[in-house]
Amino acid sequence: MDGARDCGLRNVSHGRAGTREGDRGSEDTGMAEEGKIRVLISKIGFDGHVRGAKMVATALREAGMEVIYLGPFQTPEKIVRTAMQEDVDVVGLSCHCGEHLTYVPEVVRLLREGQVDVPVVVGGILPKEDIPRVKAAGVAEVFVGTLAAPAVEFIREICEKRGFVMPQ
Repeated sequence: MDGARDCGLRNVSHGRAGTREGDRGSEDTGMAEEGKIRVLISKIGFDGHVRGAKMVATALREAGMEVIYLGPFQTPEKIVRTAMQEDVDVVGLSCHCGEHLTYVPEVVRLLREGQVDVPVVVGGILPKEDIPRVKAAGVAEVFVGTLAAPAVEFIREICEKRGFVMPQ
C-alpha cells in the first residue's frame, strides 16, 4: 500500500494559497488550504524504515498542517525539487540508516543553491555525537526518539518566528 494513502496524506499538490506575511495569496489559485503550514516529510537515501516518518506526518496533519509525504528512498535532488515546487514552509527528513552525515548536508546545500529559504528538521535514529555535526550543516533541529509532539511544536514555533500568519 502507498505510504501516503495509508496514513491519510497526499503525495502531490499543485500551487499554494499564500500564507506568509507579504504573500499575494488572493492571486494564487493553488489547491493548498490557506493558512496551513506546509511541511515536506521524506525518507532519504536507502532508508526504507517509514513508520516513524508516517507517525510524525500524521501528527503534523492532525495539528492542522498540510503534509507532503514523499516516502522512502528519495534523493536530495528530488526532495529539494519537491520543496521548491510545493512551496513548503519546512523540510523534514527522517534517517535511520546512518546516511544522515552524507545526505542531510547535501539537501541543505541544494536548498541554499536553489535559494529556498526554509528550515530543515531531522528526526530518526542518530548517534548523539552526530547531532552537532548535523546541526552545523544548517539543520534547525534534530529530534531523536519516538515522540512527535516536540517536532510539531518546534515547527509551529519556527514558522511563526519566520512570519507565518495563521488565519483568524
